[in-house]
Amino acid sequence: MDYTLRIWRQENAEAEGGMATYRVEGISPDSSFFEMLDTLNQQLIDRGEEPVAFDHDCREGICGTCSLYINGRPHGPLKGVTTCQLHMRSFPDNETITVEPWRSKAFPVVRDLIVDRSALDRIIQAGGYVSINTGGVPDANDIPVAKEHSDEAFDAAACIGCGACVAACANASPMLFIGAKVSHLARLPQGKVEAEHRVLRMVECMEGLGFGGCSNTYACEAECPKGITVANIAMLNREFFLAGLMRQKDKGRRSESF
Repeated sequence: MDYTLRIWRQENAEAEGGMATYRVEGISPDSSFFEMLDTLNQQLIDRGEEPVAFDHDCREGICGTCSLYINGRPHGPLKGVTTCQLHMRSFPDNETITVEPWRSKAFPVVRDLIVDRSALDRIIQAGGYVSINTGGVPDANDIPVAKEHSDEAFDAAACIGCGACVAACANASPMLFIGAKVSHLARLPQGKVEAEHRVLRMVECMEGLGFGGCSNTYACEAECPKGITVANIAMLNREFFLAGLMRQKDKGRRSESF
């Protein structure tokens, strides 16, 4: 199979980028998208040209680093897969494929197709964790958790933090990402201790980093490779509202004590 590739090239974060066109031929339909890019890069190296920089790690749909915008969609045309799980049989022979980095002010381009997604890490550092001492691994029945809650927490924990929700959103919002992290912890006993502060800190961090708010178009759910649903955003809004009430109550108690 043969393809024409239109790829975003940018030397560094300060340089002005642009699209470059390449031709690759003889690609197996069973090759992954990244194996096709590997073939292109080998051809570029053989010609003495700079290879295309793109991010990857596990190539198994686990790490979330394979953040590419392909033909106008995060991770490409298939639903429920990451870029590294995408195969060239998903594209017609001789198709022109446009490949770009994530589009978000909070995800600045590092080089070519690599963006700095550390903003998501800073949101997690702001509150997406449990700091209590849980001790060793308990027996299965020591901490009773309703199956409905454990299943919902497990589904939310499937988020790999790839940033596809941000790339898909018209406002570049990470609300689905934050919703998944908040929903995961809010449904478990270990996460209850810090629930009042967690969601407020994460949302405040999100706003400080320049992300937008939820646009309610469900584009994030449609493009999420792990099937995270907008029900998690509803859970996030609920937790945010309750945490805001608790903060107002705490302020009221402090003012009464003076």
